[in-house]
Amino acid sequence: MNGADVDTGGGAGGTGVAMTVEDQGRGGSPGRGPGGGRHGAGGRGRLMAGLRRRLVKRRIRIRRTRGRRLRRALVVLLALLANLVGAAVVAYHLTKIPEPHPETAMQSTVFVDDHGDYLGRRGPVDRQEVPLSQVPRYVQEAVIAAENRSFRTDTGISPKAIARAAWSTVSGGGRQGGSTITQQYVKNALLSPQQSLSRKAREALISIKLDRTRSKDEILHGYLNTVYFGRGAAGIQSAARNYFGVDAKDLTVSQGAALASVINIPSYYEKAGSDPKVTAKLVDRWEWVLDAMADSGAITSAQRAGARFPAFRFYPPGDTDGQRQYLIDAAASEAADRLGITEDQLARGGYTVRTTFDLTAQDATAELAADGTDKETGEKSGEKTAEERAAEAKAGGKKRAEVKTTGDVRVHTAVVALVPGDGAVRVLYGGADYASQPFNDARDGAVEAGTALEPFSGMKLLAPLTDLTRTAAPTPLRLASAYATAAAHGVYATPYTVAKITRAGRTLYEAHPRTRTAMTRADAGMVAKLLYGRLDAPPATQTGAAGLRTLWQTTYAEHLTLTVALFAEHPAKGKKAALPAPLPYTAGSRSLSVSEGVWSKIVGTAEGHDPAAEPNPGLPTGQTKPILATR
Repeated sequence: MNGADVDTGGGAGGTGVAMTVEDQGRGGSPGRGPGGGRHGAGGRGRLMAGLRRRLVKRRIRIRRTRGRRLRRALVVLLALLANLVGAAVVAYHLTKIPEPHPETAMQSTVFVDDHGDYLGRRGPVDRQEVPLSQVPRYVQEAVIAAENRSFRTDTGISPKAIARAAWSTVSGGGRQGGSTITQQYVKNALLSPQQSLSRKAREALISIKLDRTRSKDEILHGYLNTVYFGRGAAGIQSAARNYFGVDAKDLTVSQGAALASVINIPSYYEKAGSDPKVTAKLVDRWEWVLDAMADSGAITSAQRAGARFPAFRFYPPGDTDGQRQYLIDAAASEAADRLGITEDQLARGGYTVRTTFDLTAQDATAELAADGTDKETGEKSGEKTAEERAAEAKAGGKKRAEVKTTGDVRVHTAVVALVPGDGAVRVLYGGADYASQPFNDARDGAVEAGTALEPFSGMKLLAPLTDLTRTAAPTPLRLASAYATAAAHGVYATPYTVAKITRAGRTLYEAHPRTRTAMTRADAGMVAKLLYGRLDAPPATQTGAAGLRTLWQTTYAEHLTLTVALFAEHPAKGKKAALPAPLPYTAGSRSLSVSEGVWSKIVGTAEGHDPAAEPNPGLPTGQTKPILATR
């Protein structure tokens, strides 16, 4: 054997591998030398090549199947859209337009005086429905400019507003606005105010259906009669009264734009006119609305240039509103009786009751009665008044000033002014504070008559005055009616406080004087002779009293009768009932002050006006035209 060779395979036919000494010296081995091992460069290359081949095959496979997969996704998407559209169509057809909420359908009844000036209202909400024809076109356009400028052309919804509200709900953000007028009407009048995705979706469906089934004018009519304007006013009619003291039909361009501007944040803007900061912000929004109206052609450039921010009624209202509840009580009772309904039905019925009252005279009466004394009377100088002399005679010469009173004394003043021969009541002052005394002294109070009835003694009186002289304590209204009968030459006219009742522009009731003969013309003339300072020189005045407890003063002419009654009491305390008390020394001056002041306010003697100068053929012979005769 050659020592240089190693036989590893057993000869030529062996399967072994011969390794030279040189190879062993390099540390090599079969298949594992540099460039030939599993982790060498050649191995890595083969691995990367395999990966590339697999990626190429995958790309080829994706390109070959892309169209098929896109078609599958499109089919799924279309199926989903079809289901959504189908569900929407089904939901649309199943959706019914609900009836308005009962509270939005309710209306209040408004009371106005003989001139149409706002007196007050009755009802659960301050709302009166008016037809769209009674809302000026520029007022309608002002609301559209402020709230939804695409109203005339949109489909009833605002997709952007819906998306914004949905995102706000999901993300927990604040409440979002921007709804169309149709959506606002649906939300406020037909649905609950709940903020949720389901309610918003239902609102959209109803809005679309409402827009497709109702005219834009019908939708706008519903919206204007239900949207809240602040100051407790729901609807344009109540808003016009509360902010400007006018009916909706009488709103100016500037007033209409101001009301439209208020809708955005009514609870804030309702203070405009009394809060300078709020007023300034509202002025900015008002100008923005007017600019939009001018741009759209709703108003002319001349109207825009001539617009001035309107004066608002003061808010909140003053205390005089409480005193006027006496008038509303009387008129509401009479109006319900005339319509044959309950007062609750009247309050919710949306009526307008035109009363016979003169608010100017009524407010003047309240001020005069509250003053207590008149600086111009003789009481300050010590001169005796007629009522003092009468009271002294009844009290055995004892003067009112000498009467000592103990404890608190409350003086009541009742005033009635009515038209002889007609019966229209102009003033009905029944107390100073309705909140503390809802009882009406003028209409229902029994006041001791004393000498106030003496002119009718021995006279044959017919119904309804038959038992007048036997009535120890008549109401001031009844006593005034008796003297009004004498002023009307013996014709008694039933007192009334309601001149006309309307609803939605339709007249339901109109008053007509109800008269009858209650005394002869000769007896009526006898009363006049007893009372006139000189014959045929009106007004006649009769002062009467029941001792020192009551004081009456009645002044009358053929066109007006005015009765003032005063009495005093010790107020009730605990279980102790109220007790009569002597009138204070100032009672005479108070009576004279109220009587002269109210007479002057109604008749107008301060301006030299003589209402008796105009004859009225519809009244009894010799009767002159009634003051502020019912229209």
